Order: sequence, then C-alpha cells, then structure tokens
Amino acid sequence: MKTAFGAMLAATALIAATPALARDRASTTAMTCKAANDLVTRRGAVVLGSGGSSYDRYVRSETLCPTGLYGRAAFVPTRDNPQCYIGYYCSGMPEFFER
Repeated sequence: MKTAFGAMLAATALIAATPALARDRASTTAMTCKAANDLVTRRGAVVLGSGGSSYDRYVRSETLCPTGLYGRAAFVPTRDNPQCYIGYYCSGMPEFFER
C-alpha cells in the first residue's frame, strides 16, 4: 500500500513540475548563434527551445544519436541568425532518403 501511495505521490510531483521545466528550458531565440553552438558542443546533448512551444534534442555529433537514429544538421533561429547551425538532431530516416 505504501509503495502505491509513494508512486502516486512521485507521479503527481512530476506532473506538477513539468510546466516549470518547460518554462526554464533554454531558448535559442534568446541566445547568439555562437552561444547556442557552444552550449551544444560543451554539453554533448541538450534539449533547447526554438521559439514558442517548439523544442528538440540537439547533439554535437551524429554518434550521440541512439541506435537506429541518424544525425541531421540542425539549423535553428537565434537572436542574431535566423538559420544558425548548432549541431545535429536525431531522426529516424537518413537524409539521403528524404531527397
């Protein structure tokens, strides 16, 4: 009984924290292109917002994509560049199949 209550309490806390986590997510639109690129390079993988409720996981190298996913060049809007290259995002299909 205590385990079920603990799990329910943990789930409630997680759901309550979710909007706060989304609000605190770094946004590329508030950064310079260099700052966004440096953040991805330094952390290796990071979830960043890119305006409004849009967000994605960006990685510094295609090798950081999970097995079965492929790295695709990631261009996002930043404070000083509407198409800033910041690394890669992971996709289920290799780029050459989408042309």
